[in-house]
Amino acid sequence: MGKYFGTDGFRGTANENLTADHAFRVGRFLGWYYGELKRRNGDDSAPRIVIGKDTRRSSYMFEYSLVGGLTASGADAYLLHVTTTPSVAYISRVDSFDCAIMISASHNPYYDNGLKLINGSGEKMEDSVIELVEAYLDGKLEAFGQKWDELPFAKGDKIGRTVDYVSGRNRYVGYLISLGMYSFRGMKIGLDCANGASWTIAKAVFDALGAETHVINAEPNGVNINENAGSTHIEVLQKYVVENGLDAGFAFDGDADRCLCVDEKGGLISGDHILYIYGRYMKERGKLVNNTVVATIMSNFGLFKAFDEIGIDYAKTKVGDKYVYEYMKENGCCLGGEQSGHIIFSKYASTGDGILTSLKIMQVIMSRKKKLSELAAPFVEYPQVLENVRVKDKSAAQADPDVQAAVKSVTEALSETGRILVRESGTEPVVRVMVEAESKEICQKYVDQVVDIIRKNGHTA
Repeated sequence: MGKYFGTDGFRGTANENLTADHAFRVGRFLGWYYGELKRRNGDDSAPRIVIGKDTRRSSYMFEYSLVGGLTASGADAYLLHVTTTPSVAYISRVDSFDCAIMISASHNPYYDNGLKLINGSGEKMEDSVIELVEAYLDGKLEAFGQKWDELPFAKGDKIGRTVDYVSGRNRYVGYLISLGMYSFRGMKIGLDCANGASWTIAKAVFDALGAETHVINAEPNGVNINENAGSTHIEVLQKYVVENGLDAGFAFDGDADRCLCVDEKGGLISGDHILYIYGRYMKERGKLVNNTVVATIMSNFGLFKAFDEIGIDYAKTKVGDKYVYEYMKENGCCLGGEQSGHIIFSKYASTGDGILTSLKIMQVIMSRKKKLSELAAPFVEYPQVLENVRVKDKSAAQADPDVQAAVKSVTEALSETGRILVRESGTEPVVRVMVEAESKEICQKYVDQVVDIIRKNGHTA
């Protein structure tokens, strides 16, 4: 991760550590950089860059700042307006844009925001370009064989323009509808849109496919995104599904790149459950390429046991859908994701897509003629205890020989009945100690053993 950009973009509190000026300068760089690439390839046309945003109040400020920077550098800015991250990635790819920008802080509260950069293939921006953006923000840009103290402004008819591109968002909705292999007629479905980017799109798709659609948290006001709503507050949808006798429910986050599900009994269907349900469905149909599902090291131990029982291979990546997708692309895998609900179906999308995920789960329900609880039942989730320990130095805490010895001791004690995972947070001065085992009591005992050593050796802040 860089100084400004993490695995999911440049994120921060609006106008504190992510300001309108940052957005203007990111726009200035991208407009200039892609224009310069074109010119060096003999193409004098303006770069085309598409922008989407979620429902946060600050998203409008960042959108206008980006547009100012892009057009000042000679790029044309195409505006999708309020839309989902996967829709921006889809349009970037199918409409041959030079790159795309999504303004969102995903599942964070409204006062945070972020800039997610997407390349012309609809994938997360290459690290090489991110490094140049960061260098420009710090006034240390070297590109195309020279140093740039400042970037040239476009002049005359080379100044960029803004294009209303809501038609692109509508085309994405049409694409999702086209993926519906079954009519949902007779199905009562709940959707929790988190007062975010999916607030109109999700209902339109489910209505078009014939469902009796019940929608909650679809009244965004700029400050209620993710507030007691969506995939980070799944308990709201769990209660709603039970009280209204629905067949299933789907909860999205603020930019709808993730989805968690609720079965007809109100039970949580996590990202791990989704990987199991759809991975098994694909294997049964002979469609699971390489017979492999890609998960992360944080996926539940029970998922891997369940895959072992039905003969599905799996890979474990670092935490982050970026790493899941990279592994999938390099190894030709078609299904991967995270426990949090970032699920990637590489045949249909280059990013996690919450609404697409809900459609794929509906496909299994309709095809197998089973309730969602029945489809998830063979996967038995192991109890888990996770403790976040605030430390002075993450690397020093993990490298401590006594801590490593404690982790090794727990690993040997658990053997094939569970696991321990100790890792650094990517965004906080925190070491995460997680144990999965056959009971909560066992998990807590082994977590306490490791955390006590971290504290005893003076690593806690």
